[in-house]
Amino acid sequence: MKKTIKIVLSVLAWILLIFALLITVMVFTSDKNNGVPSLFGRMPMTVESDSMEPTFKKGDLIIAKEIDDINELKVDDVISFWTNEIVEGQNVINTHRIVEIKDDNGTKGFITKGDNNDQNDTYIVYPSKIIGKWTGSRMPVLGRLMKFLKTKTGFLVCILIPMAIFFLFELFKLIMVVIQMRQGDKTPELDEEEIKKRAIEEYLAERKKAQQESAGEKQQRTETVQSGSEESSEQAQQQTAETDAEKEKSAE
Repeated sequence: MKKTIKIVLSVLAWILLIFALLITVMVFTSDKNNGVPSLFGRMPMTVESDSMEPTFKKGDLIIAKEIDDINELKVDDVISFWTNEIVEGQNVINTHRIVEIKDDNGTKGFITKGDNNDQNDTYIVYPSKIIGKWTGSRMPVLGRLMKFLKTKTGFLVCILIPMAIFFLFELFKLIMVVIQMRQGDKTPELDEEEIKKRAIEEYLAERKKAQQESAGEKQQRTETVQSGSEESSEQAQQQTAETDAEKEKSAE
């Protein structure tokens, strides 16, 4: 049971470490990518409004992928892009559906619209503003967690502290292994002493048993001799009585 618990704890610790490392990588890459985290060309993003309901909802986590060729985009694709709106010193990201593609003096422009909006967006999205194309992956509520992890408090609580616990756990395991190895070096001496002790106990037990068996045989011999003597005495007495009886008959 203890072994199973150790294995489960070890697996959970490694899962936590891998998760923490992934989040760390995404947080650092987001700083280098205008606030957009990226991992192997995939960009997890938090939905900030209900403009795309029911496709995805506010607080969901969606995954967008980088676009290799802008010409691959077509009507009905969902794209993430920078807007001209600024909140807290940063440009706002929108993820809306392409409803029309225009050619503006040889440059493609995209008209977008939220699935839950009545009207198209009032601006044209140019290729330089496009971040990526939605892959269709959606994870409810996880967007809120991702947003929290990007804060200093979230990073401390969910990443730094769990990683510290993991390394302390691994250090504890290492110390226990070292202690067991040192105890293992002393074990042969203890085993040798134990073997000697058991050998002496077995020898004494066998000797005692042999003495008891020898005493029993002597007692049995003594009883046999006594029994033989008594029988001889009775026979002698019987013969004497018979002889006396014969003499009395002869005298008569």
